[in-house]
Amino acid sequence: MTPAAAPQSAVARRDPRIVMRLERLGCFHQSRLSFLRQMLRRLKSGGWRFERTAFEIDAEGVGHAVYAAHGPRHSYTLVAFAHDLPDELRSDRVIAEAWDATFTLFDGIPERADIERLSRNVPLQEAGRISGRELSLSRANRSARLWEHVVESLAAGRQPCAERIEETGYLMRTTAVYGSGKFGAADREAVAEREECRGPFQIEMLAVWLIRAFVADLAEHMARSRSPETAVALDPALRRRLGIGNSTGLGMAPFLVNHPTLLHSWICARETALARVRSQPGAAPDEAAHFRALVERARLHAARWRSAHPLQARKIESLRDDLEALSEHARGADLRTDGPWDRLWLWAEGALGMEGQEQLASLLLEVHGSLVDELCDAMSADESEACRIDGRMEARSLRELIEARYDWALETDWSDPAATERVWYVSEEKLEPRLGERAEEPLEPYEQPLAPGRDAARLHRDLQEAAQGESVAAFVLHRPEHRHIVRRVQATARLDYAEIRDNTVGAGMLPIDMLRLKLSFFGACHFDPRSDRWVRINLFQNAPYPDELAALDAEDWTLPPLEGQLD
Repeated sequence: MTPAAAPQSAVARRDPRIVMRLERLGCFHQSRLSFLRQMLRRLKSGGWRFERTAFEIDAEGVGHAVYAAHGPRHSYTLVAFAHDLPDELRSDRVIAEAWDATFTLFDGIPERADIERLSRNVPLQEAGRISGRELSLSRANRSARLWEHVVESLAAGRQPCAERIEETGYLMRTTAVYGSGKFGAADREAVAEREECRGPFQIEMLAVWLIRAFVADLAEHMARSRSPETAVALDPALRRRLGIGNSTGLGMAPFLVNHPTLLHSWICARETALARVRSQPGAAPDEAAHFRALVERARLHAARWRSAHPLQARKIESLRDDLEALSEHARGADLRTDGPWDRLWLWAEGALGMEGQEQLASLLLEVHGSLVDELCDAMSADESEACRIDGRMEARSLRELIEARYDWALETDWSDPAATERVWYVSEEKLEPRLGERAEEPLEPYEQPLAPGRDAARLHRDLQEAAQGESVAAFVLHRPEHRHIVRRVQATARLDYAEIRDNTVGAGMLPIDMLRLKLSFFGACHFDPRSDRWVRINLFQNAPYPDELAALDAEDWTLPPLEGQLD
């Protein structure tokens, strides 16, 4: 997990029994290890060059645009299609069939024939087909609250209201960003060994960042089309406050259960980073000052965070209270000597809630980029190594593994109907994950293996009947229904953070906790659940645009600046 030359941590990583509970995972915040942060650092350090090579969009907002990103060895091109979508057809639901804009990320530089081919397929999304030259497929809709206000304001020669921009945070939100082989796109293996693609979801992050640039350009174009004599461009500082929204549902949640090795890589990198910071014997004056400023900026960020969902509103209020307490404590605390960051963390464990603790973890990493950024290289995983069952293992040893790793599952009363109230299945129409009620619908024949805790407990029960010295191979031969969980238990035996240590089919399970966990690693902020099963977020808010990256800071943009700082 950790590079050989990396410093050793005197403080141990946090116990997975504490970290890997859904209640805590659902409080994670973006950090400098998040995937979009990794991408922007790499693009800037690599001297990437960007250009808009086409913008053939008419006054009605219909046409296409092309944005190219040129790296040291490869180029990638966003091909964007703009549509004139009637308001009544605009929907974030996966069953939608039309959108305000559709996109694909092309591997290389497309020719005119490629653009024509893509124009016949990309706007159709799932109903069309793309090729191995395309790396992602996505779509987006305008914000009903903000799009018209921004276009109307610019057309009239004035800047849009900063408060309204802050309230919404984006002009469009994507409703899907598909990659890795879906609908004919290239498999991840086609680009995985490229330097810029080795990290998780780097292709998708690049696509979304370029989409953000297109959306801002489109808004300015529509303003000029509406009133060419008076229209003005967005003020650059105001423009950067616009991120790209995203609307995400249940389709994202099963990924974390289906990829335990990858999940371990993500969480272990974060926990290793936190342990390294806590192990520092002291801090320089500028580090202490930087941290205190970050706390105040985090308070401002939390003050601007809004959600109408009661659960999220309570969590935001808790975060605000935590950050106020952290601010007061940090002002008077010694952050220079005697293991200051570990002392601060131990204080937080007793003084702050989970929201505040996990925000503190991100803030501590922010101050120590030189110490933790290299851990990004360990956040991928070769999951092919976990595919084979070790049939030579004794059944007794397998049972002991379950007792050590799934103790939480063995303590659950699986005979209680509430413990298995939910069923994960895949919809026939859209091939998307769904969550049903076991007692209300005949879904069990279609159930997906997304309840490892329950399945491990069942396996443990049946292993009691194995003969003395019986091998796993012999046991599985007679009980093949356990093959999937036998493989999982063996594959994750040495991976502390591979398993969510909670019941994923219980009545009290909140899918939005899984969504927030994954989205925090993407780099999302301002989580705004619309139910316990789907959420809106913002990506790249305050980040530089492609034409600004060379001149602006690619790192210190995730929290809003304090008054008096440059925006």
